[in-house]
Order: sequence, then structure tokens, then C-alpha cells
Amino acid sequence: MMRSKARELREKANALPLSPGVYLMKNKDGTVIYVGKSRHLRARVLSYFTGNEHTVKTARMISLVDDFDYIVCDSEIEALGLENTLIKQYSPRYNIKLKDAKSYPYIKISAGAYPSLSVTRERRADGGKYFGPYSGSADAHQNLDTVRRVFSLPSCKRRFPEEIGRARPCLYYQMKRCLAPCVEGAVSRAEFLEAVKGAERVLGGDVRETAERLRSEMEKAAEEERYEAAARLRDALLALKRLGEEQKVVSDASVSFDAWALHADELCGALTVLSVRHGALNRKNDFSFSASEILSEESASDFISAFYKDRADVPREILLDFSPEEETRAALSDYLSALRGNRVSVRIPRRGEKRAICEMARKNACECAERYKERASKDERTLASLAACLTLEVLPERIEVYDISNIGEEYTTAAMIVYEDGNLAKNQYRTFRIEGAAQDDYGAMREALMRRFAHKDDGDFGRMPDLILLDGGRGHVAVGREVLSSLSLSVPLFGLVKDEHHKTRALCDEENDIGIAQEQAVFIFLYKLQEEVHRYAVSRTMGAKQRSLRHSTLEEVQGIGKERT
Repeated sequence: MMRSKARELREKANALPLSPGVYLMKNKDGTVIYVGKSRHLRARVLSYFTGNEHTVKTARMISLVDDFDYIVCDSEIEALGLENTLIKQYSPRYNIKLKDAKSYPYIKISAGAYPSLSVTRERRADGGKYFGPYSGSADAHQNLDTVRRVFSLPSCKRRFPEEIGRARPCLYYQMKRCLAPCVEGAVSRAEFLEAVKGAERVLGGDVRETAERLRSEMEKAAEEERYEAAARLRDALLALKRLGEEQKVVSDASVSFDAWALHADELCGALTVLSVRHGALNRKNDFSFSASEILSEESASDFISAFYKDRADVPREILLDFSPEEETRAALSDYLSALRGNRVSVRIPRRGEKRAICEMARKNACECAERYKERASKDERTLASLAACLTLEVLPERIEVYDISNIGEEYTTAAMIVYEDGNLAKNQYRTFRIEGAAQDDYGAMREALMRRFAHKDDGDFGRMPDLILLDGGRGHVAVGREVLSSLSLSVPLFGLVKDEHHKTRALCDEENDIGIAQEQAVFIFLYKLQEEVHRYAVSRTMGAKQRSLRHSTLEEVQGIGKERT
């Protein structure tokens, strides 16, 4: 950072109020690269531009700061909530953040008179209760199937009470696997809600009480020679037992808490949370962060607040294996208490069983970081090989890949996928409906690129790519470079060439093919990118067609509409 600029930023920071608030660091393009909060805005922001006691990651971020903005808040807890909102809005490069919600599956119990259960990858403030996140969709669906079986809850898409008595019950009712709220008089609303509450208890980790009830009912049914009912209860008990076996008992049944630990170095960072419910360790979640994301004890506390937002099972106690400032810990406690509805304690255990659980979480965080570094090293070697093949000046940290898909003349779609910082950035995928270049792949590609790079300055598409790949040959490359030249952009651009079997064969520029067959890692990497952009383009094209099929041309006739008039 130039001395004059640093002096200007120090003077601006020195004029800030000594009150709680949120600050937004911006680069020379006006893009928000970091969002933070503080109990004392002036002291915190000024600390960035005075002294040299910064970590490498923080110093790298500061070197890019050209200006900053701020928002004054009434309290630190208000600043914490606003910070979470702004991080989600701007997705700053240097903030640690929850991955796109689509990455983590949850089990949702909806709000309403007759709640339904489903697996979702989106958490919303819609009154529903969310349990998870789970390590994968298979785990989420297995747990959902278990609670449906145990409590005889419906798995259909019918809506109650609107559809009570409107249709015949399904086979699950005949098999006595469903309470059948669709059948008038089969189950009261109070009984249905009691079954849903039982599902909530199990999903929250309280398996023992339900298991004891099922065992008692099974033994009673056997004594009364109701063997079919006893067999159903036995199957439900076995399913519940399998779910309970995944939970390692670590304490007495009255204890529930989450233990958080962090590991950070110059190459990456990791957070691990171990969830103990009713004395059993029933879930572990690892979160890894790239070398550019600033993971500190304060930012970890901010991440924890975002993790629990809109969740149903905020525990009474949060244990930390790290030591944020007392004010930060108090603000986190107040924020989580507001989410839960009663007091949540945030503390750092020094001895005993809870200390041991925190140490276990720390070991898992270290292991998560090592796995991330191993993957990142492999990815970096692949990108280095790709850069060598294409004689690029820098490693391509952000790659954009484009493909054209069409069905006849009415459904031409251009798709853009993004590979950024070692992952497919699905929240940055885009599609372009092509109207003026139907059946013209070159024209469609030209239009897509013109529309994409018309937004190069407003941040709608994230940062500029280091490499552009087009699913096509030399003609597509010529069109792409023509577009970039017309916009005075200098970004490396190449084509992905396919063989007669429509499989990745080589890269190309406007004149030559660039063989990649001998670089196996590069070949596999590009093959996956090409398959992903093709999948995304086709799915969006088919979606456009399906939507159009819901519309009849007869509706365009005067006097004819969706409803009789």
C-alpha cells in the first residue's frame, strides 16, 4: 500500500466514532473484499493501518484496500447480525463463510397445522425447524426414513388439512406404516402433532426415550398376541437402534452441548464442531477455508453465529477450544440466546470431560486442515500443469467455462460455470437465454460473452476470470477473442475440443490443437469441467422447454384463458 494512501486511510479511520458497527473494506474497483464488526469502530479499523503485527493473510488483504465504508449500530449484537447479512450479500473474498446452502443437507419440519418432513439444502426463516447439517444427503435421507417409520409419518406430497378426505389412502396406510391424515377421522390433529414432536426429539438426539416406549409397546403387543403389530414395532425399534448406534455416549443423558475448535496456518484453516445431544456424540461437521480467507478467533465466532441462524437445535451450551475476546464471547452468547429463546452459555472449559471433547474437536480440525492441504496441493499441481500447457503467466484461480445448448430454434441457452479457489462455485453459475442467434452457435457464444462481460465492473459475476474455456473448436475461440478484443480485455481463452464420441480430446487456440493426453491430471480436470458445463447447459435448456409446455397457444386467442369468464 502506498504511503500516501495508507496515511489517507489512517486519517479517515481516526475520524470514526467509538461505537459498535460494521466496516466494509474495498479494493480500487470498489469491490467489497472484507466485512468486519467491532465494539469500537475507530480502534478496530485504525488497527489495520497502524503497526506491522498482522498475519500474512491480513497483510495481503490490507495491501489491496483502497477505501472503506462503515455502518454504526446500537450494540455489538446488532453489528453481529448485520455483519452476517453483509457477508452473505457481498461474499467477500477474505471472509470465512458457510458454503452455499446447497452444500449441506438438513431435515426440515415445516410450520403449519400439519407439519411435513423433508430433506432440504436451503435454510430459510420460514418458521420451520431445521436439523443438521448432515455430512451427506444419504445420511439425511436415512435419518428421515427412520423417523417416518418410527412415528408413522406420511412421506407423500399431500397438503393437510386441505386434502383430508379428497383421495383414497396409499399403500402405506394399508401396511399400517402411515397415520394417514388424508383419511377423515383416521388420526386427530393432536395425535399427529404428538408424533411430529416425537420425530423432533429423535432428530435432536434424544433416542433413548423413544426406544423405551417402542420396546414397551412391542412387549405389550406380543403379550396380547398381536404379532403383526409387534413385528412392526420391532422393525421400528431396530431402525431406531441403528440410528442410536451411530451416537457415541460421552456423558449422562441430561447433557447437550456443541464443542468448537479451530486450526489455522498460512496455507489454510479449519473449524470442527462436535455435537453432543442427551449425552451422546451424534454429529461432527468440518469446515475448511482457503489460504485467502482470514480465520481468526474473532472471525470464527462470527462464523458460529451464522452457523446457528435459522436452526432449530441451538444448544444451551457452546464450548470453545479457542479464546476470543470477552466482549466477542458475550456478544455471541447474547446473539445465540436470542435465537434459542433462553440463555445460551459460551465458555472455554479448562478441565474434565468437556475439555476432553474440545481437544477431540481440535484434533479433528487439524486433520481436516491436513486433508484440505493435501487436496489443495494436488489441485495446485494440476493447475500448474495446465498453466504450463497453455503458457499462462499465473495459476488460473478462477476459470469460467461456456457451452451452448439448444432444442430447435426456440430453446437456445448459453451456460457459464465457474471453478474458483479449488471448487465449483455453483452459486456463480449463470445462464443466458439466446433470442437473436438461434441455430447459430457462434452467434450465441458471441451474445453470451458480450452479456457476461458487460457486467465486468459491477460485481454481479464475481471477479474477472484468469482463464476462459469454450466448449467448441477454433471458430468459437475466434469469436471469443474477438469479443474480448472489442471490450479491451486481456484474458487467456481456449477451446475444449471433442472427438467423434463427444469426449474431451484436446485444447485449442485459433490455429493449433494443444494435446493434453499425456497430462492425465489435466485431462481428468478438463473432462470434469466440460461434462459439468454440458450437464448444466442441457438441464437449463430442458427446464425452459418444460416451462413452455405448461403454456398453451390457445391462451393467446381472444376470449380464451386459463379460466372460464
